[in-house]
Amino acid sequence: LLHLLFLMEYLYMYGSPSHSSPYIIRCIFFFSHALSLIDLLTCTTTLPNALCIFWFSLKEINFNACLAQMFFVQGFTGVESGVLMLMALDCCVAICYPLRYATILTNPIIAKAGLATFLRVVLLMIPFPFLVKRLPFCQSNIISHTYCDHMSVVKLSCASITVNVIYGLMVALLIGVFDICCISLSYTLILKAAISLSSSDARQKAFSTCTAHISAVIITCVPAFFTFFTHRFGGHTIPPSLHIIVVNLYLLLPPTLNPIVYGVKTKQIRKSGDKGAG
Repeated sequence: LLHLLFLMEYLYMYGSPSHSSPYIIRCIFFFSHALSLIDLLTCTTTLPNALCIFWFSLKEINFNACLAQMFFVQGFTGVESGVLMLMALDCCVAICYPLRYATILTNPIIAKAGLATFLRVVLLMIPFPFLVKRLPFCQSNIISHTYCDHMSVVKLSCASITVNVIYGLMVALLIGVFDICCISLSYTLILKAAISLSSSDARQKAFSTCTAHISAVIITCVPAFFTFFTHRFGGHTIPPSLHIIVVNLYLLLPPTLNPIVYGVKTKQIRKSGDKGAG
């Protein structure tokens, strides 16, 4: 039922006509559709397995299938982080350089930025399955989550996982921390540009332009950082039940709420959706 709900939300957004919109509006549609597609793929990777666990008590997963799920889950979440970073840069250019927007963010530039973001994640995620597969597993083979997470799997090993931990931290720095720094820098420039505007209506319009993106960043990043730090530093202080709940919310909240947030907060998407529904 949840999976069908997500699918209906994304079909609604993809069905929104954007061919007649100005260039800046087409960019909003492009990034929001890209975010929707990534959320849908992430949900598709994990939700069927979770439903099998809760509905049919099918709690076993092949080791290679577990590695594949781990790769795709981390890959899709990494790409989502990159898309949120690109959306922040898009908002920054739109507000700080509105007259030069179309010349700065041309279609080739957007395509190259998207390709670079995708390749960054793929190249960084490829070593994870191989680093896990080299480990011996001679203890418990029970994962406390509904999907295969890198740290949850390697903690089952009876060998040293130092290499896995160090590489995981490096990937977190190159993806998560880098993207957060870019988002923070973008909003610093946006805030500076908005404050310098003389009209209160212009300032309000500038801030409202980024409301949906800020909401998406909060929805995605808060559970992600909680999960990351709990796995590495809070394993003995955070109750396991709370950790499991947040880990599942980390994957379910963005696919559920992002279409609603962008549909409600972004006027152009809302109007196109109303036209498509009418």
